[in-house]
Amino acid sequence: MSNSTVEVSKEEALPKDKLKQYLHDCELILDPKSNLDIKRFSGGFSNLTYLLEIENKEFVLRRPPFGAIKHGHDMSREFKVLSNLYTEFTKIPKVYSFTDDESVIGSSFYIMEKANGIILDYQEAKKRVISPNEFKTISNSWLDTYVDLHNVDYKKAGLSDLGKPEGYVERQISTWTKQYLKAQTDDLPESTFVMKWLQDNQPKESASSLIHNDFKYDNVMFKDDSWTEITTILDWEMCTLGDPLMDLGTSLSYWLTDADNDMLKKGLPSPTVFEGNPNRLEIVEQYSKKSGRPINNLVFYYVYGLFKLAVIAQQIYYRYAKGYTTDKRFAYFNKHTQLLLVIAKQAIQKNRIDHLF
Repeated sequence: MSNSTVEVSKEEALPKDKLKQYLHDCELILDPKSNLDIKRFSGGFSNLTYLLEIENKEFVLRRPPFGAIKHGHDMSREFKVLSNLYTEFTKIPKVYSFTDDESVIGSSFYIMEKANGIILDYQEAKKRVISPNEFKTISNSWLDTYVDLHNVDYKKAGLSDLGKPEGYVERQISTWTKQYLKAQTDDLPESTFVMKWLQDNQPKESASSLIHNDFKYDNVMFKDDSWTEITTILDWEMCTLGDPLMDLGTSLSYWLTDADNDMLKKGLPSPTVFEGNPNRLEIVEQYSKKSGRPINNLVFYYVYGLFKLAVIAQQIYYRYAKGYTTDKRFAYFNKHTQLLLVIAKQAIQKNRIDHLF
């Protein structure tokens, strides 16, 4: 996620008159004839996020990508999570309304508040020239918030039906393996090795919690540059119930260090590469200490996270290879897939999650 906005292309335009009438019907604006300015937040490859400026107010609209499969971009689910969760966990944007009436903008969507703060992606961190001591504070705040999220009483929040925690690990390995095979284009021996290892080395569930599934620096919003408080967590589309250590594994796959492969750092630019950030093992140790959860299978969780990223990259490349998209950014995503699988194999063979090359 990014704080910066871009002009809306013709392909991604929203019908202003219908949208204004909807905002008026929801009692979010006074006059459906007021001037509406729409921009799109940049970044990301999934749900589209728009900034709506009207009557000196700012709203955010979330909708699926154009032409997306409905079940993969369930706006009602995301809206339900944010609506219910607020009673138990306030580091989320307030949501105002949801509709699945496609006559308004052509898809389901929901409206939420525009949260304000600092989103720390790679470019923002580079621009700010953040010191090593500041990054220690940043990573500590990030981890504290992560632990708080995993400690949320999801039953009390009315989210018991969000997922099935029992058997979560096994289902994830099975699902992502099937997704990879469905999108496979190249014969990569590393894929067979990694998929078999994940199948054969599954740990038992450590616990059951609400998990975000995309918790990283650029999906949280800091209150200010004291870096001591995260006010908002963004991008809840993959939130579910499951093993919190699987969530941690996903975050570890995004957590790059300066010692990592240069191609990986270029493909997944992350502010975690700057001095002062802990390495992946230190993240695991600090998370374990803060949460009280022992972590005995850290290589498994890290490899799982890498494999998920590899599958996502492969799915994007598959769409490009089949001509479903002509976006040139995706032309070499098969190389990202291979690299992530190579790193996963290295982690398995060296039985560690840092200094793999």
